[in-house]
Amino acid sequence: MDGLSNGNFGSTISVISIKFNALWGGIMTDVILNKLDSLRSVVRGYGSCLVAYSGGVDSALLTVVTHEQLGDRMLAVIADSPSLPRRELSEAKLLAEEHGIPLHVLHTSEFQNPDYQSNPVNRCFYCKHELFTHLKLLASDRSINVIVYGENTSDLGDWRPGAEAAAKFEVRSPLKEAGLSKENIREISTYLGLSTADKPQMPCLSSRIPYGQEVTPEKVGMIEKAEFFLRDMGFNEVRVRHHESGPVARIEVVPEQLDQLRVEETFEAVRASFTRIGYAEVQVDEQGYRRGSLNPSEIKI
Repeated sequence: MDGLSNGNFGSTISVISIKFNALWGGIMTDVILNKLDSLRSVVRGYGSCLVAYSGGVDSALLTVVTHEQLGDRMLAVIADSPSLPRRELSEAKLLAEEHGIPLHVLHTSEFQNPDYQSNPVNRCFYCKHELFTHLKLLASDRSINVIVYGENTSDLGDWRPGAEAAAKFEVRSPLKEAGLSKENIREISTYLGLSTADKPQMPCLSSRIPYGQEVTPEKVGMIEKAEFFLRDMGFNEVRVRHHESGPVARIEVVPEQLDQLRVEETFEAVRASFTRIGYAEVQVDEQGYRRGSLNPSEIKI
């Protein structure tokens, strides 16, 4: 065996396996593998952990790795409210079930808070404050050491008032602590075979309503139906911005799909569906989808 002991041979096989995975996936550099190891180390250090889980790309990776490292000393918690699409809730439950992850569904009441309903520019603070208030109590009841959520290095400098609430409740951000960016998270998710690796971002439905216009369950229900109609038509990254005067639905799709949306037959099908949902007018944003398009100009995004 060219002088290799059985133990060394086994280690060599492991190295070969890792390098094969890197070649097969085309993405797993030593840097990325080190970041995955760093994330595992950060999570292990918590001892026990409660994860704010949404089923999105960030929280899915965080939840899977936390369960891998802590087993029954972790609990994933998903906040169920009108701002979470039913399809997203179902997919999140399925992913947890597939990985044997313990999941608790928490019903939150941010829509009953006037500070949230009035939709100020820091609306997300009130949402996360509601969530973390419940998580703090749940963690205490179950003697869990740490609460975590999916903030990562790509979020730095973004407009995220929810991070203020996280700081208030001492919620940790292991993805950020391990130095993971959104791109790193997708790469590691692909390496681990997670179905969320290529999942489009899905911030809460309330983010589609311009600041200062009231947030209601009825509005987000309309947005949910409209967006999933477009997704079922093949539009990948889509936002339906809900303007209350009308109401008007202003559609954003990625620039590469604008021509597809402009096709007369397609747009007329969209208009007919949106009319049934309750929209008086349907517009297409000619700039295409972009993050934070409803944010005030003075807010850095």
